[in-house]
Amino acid sequence: MRLDDLLEEFQARINTARGTRDRVHSLLEAVLSVGRELDLGQVLRRIVEAAAQLVDARYGALGVIGPDGRSLSQFLTVGMTHEETARIGHLPAGHGLLGELIRNPEPLRLTDLSEHAASYGFPAHHPPMCTFLGVPIRVRDEVFGNLYLTDKRGGQEFGPEDEVVLSTLSVAAGVAIDNARLYEDSQRQRRWLEAGGEITKSLLAGNPRADVLELIARRAREITGARLAEVSVLVPGTNDLVVELAVGAGSHERLGMVMPAAGTLSGAAYRVGVPVTSENIEHDGRFSAHSRRFEGLGPAVAVSLGTAATEQVRGVLLLARSTEEPVFMDAELQPLLSFAGQATLALELAERRRDAEQLTLVADRDRIARDLHDLAIQRLFATGMTLQSAARLIENPPAVERVTRAVGDLDETIKIIRSTIFGLRDHAGEEGSSLRARTARAVGEAAVILGYAPRLSMEGLLDTDVPPHVADHVIAALQEALSNVARHAHATRVEVALQATGKAVVLSVVDNGVGIPREGRRSGLRNLAERARSLGGTLDIQTPREGGSRVVWAAPTTRES
Repeated sequence: MRLDDLLEEFQARINTARGTRDRVHSLLEAVLSVGRELDLGQVLRRIVEAAAQLVDARYGALGVIGPDGRSLSQFLTVGMTHEETARIGHLPAGHGLLGELIRNPEPLRLTDLSEHAASYGFPAHHPPMCTFLGVPIRVRDEVFGNLYLTDKRGGQEFGPEDEVVLSTLSVAAGVAIDNARLYEDSQRQRRWLEAGGEITKSLLAGNPRADVLELIARRAREITGARLAEVSVLVPGTNDLVVELAVGAGSHERLGMVMPAAGTLSGAAYRVGVPVTSENIEHDGRFSAHSRRFEGLGPAVAVSLGTAATEQVRGVLLLARSTEEPVFMDAELQPLLSFAGQATLALELAERRRDAEQLTLVADRDRIARDLHDLAIQRLFATGMTLQSAARLIENPPAVERVTRAVGDLDETIKIIRSTIFGLRDHAGEEGSSLRARTARAVGEAAVILGYAPRLSMEGLLDTDVPPHVADHVIAALQEALSNVARHAHATRVEVALQATGKAVVLSVVDNGVGIPREGRRSGLRNLAERARSLGGTLDIQTPREGGSRVVWAAPTTRES
């Protein structure tokens, strides 16, 4: 052999050794880089970037296997721009060649991936790819996902050395992923504990139930990374749920929305009393009712606030993530369950405190009514008798008239105080047959047919100034007006106002719908007008400047003494 040939061979061996040394050094750097991160998302990104760099691949991807063990729940890529991935559309779900590694988690090298039996081509706008190398990533003997590398630069094929390097990286990746998961779990547990303490502090501070509910929903959304959090409660006397509170995406549109318990994720959790999950709430065939309201949302979980076994379910907490986010794992559900239990206890304490405050309020009203009757009325009555006696001794006619008028005013004042006393003592029975309670119940029931809860305001001595027979007509008129809105108005907002003025009771129903057409059936309006006329009242139909309609129904009242 010539000397030149020997020198050339020697130089080639030196270069090979140097290349091997450089590659081992790069592998060690990649392992250290991956191991430094504790955020799981960053760990996964570092792994796929390091893999592509180590084997000199143009394109790389990391697919995370979903809970079903057959598809991919996450898919991270390198080598393609955001514009390219957007043109491709939906990311792979784990079919074809990618699914081959899921079914058979062993390293796979291909000279031309299109020739493999499991390959069935690329979607539109996908860049062409030829050579392929895939290896599984195991975390504690469980296959977490797979690394996919394509198109080795320079038109070369992936060799056995590339496979060894990538397999070594996958072992280090499994350890790094496990560490990141443990860190993530500990941080999540800490945040759940802090949220529970914050809720307890809010309760002890005496905050209203609505504020506590909002705090529960907001903290659950933040900790789980959900786009939407909502709390639903049962509509009394029905099998429907109403969204009492919503935080996040589309919260304003969801607030007050009424939905059936059957065919909804929240309804399923309410019935069974255990967490119910969905991998994609928008397209889940089990929960097709009101599926449009979850447009753009994917993984979701619903947790009952209470236990169905004791019939103490106070509501349902629903959390939904974006479509590209991971599904809710079992490791996330356990702390969420504990948090839901604490939230349930918080709501129960709030209800008990409200009951105690109600009892104190009733006792105070009783005392005030007793004092008014025993002290104020007796003094006013005595003053009136004294003035009547004094009037007989007055000879000046104008003075006598003024004293007589004052006595009449005192009588009127006594009637008002007696009416107030009656109202105070009757307040405890509002949940039964009082006009206020019946009005609130009618408005609540209308939420079922409207699809949302109307706003309600009440003013005046409704339970004392409005006679029972007039109150019956008020409730009937209210139900007729709300029914008309539900059938014809196509409204998204309804406001109900009921006022006792002392001389009349006035009911106003305002909506933002299409208004009342000049032509068409008006049987409902005729019923309202006839009902008002039978009491000597009026019906006024108005069209607000901003659109919709305003129906004002009024009837005279007789104040009872």
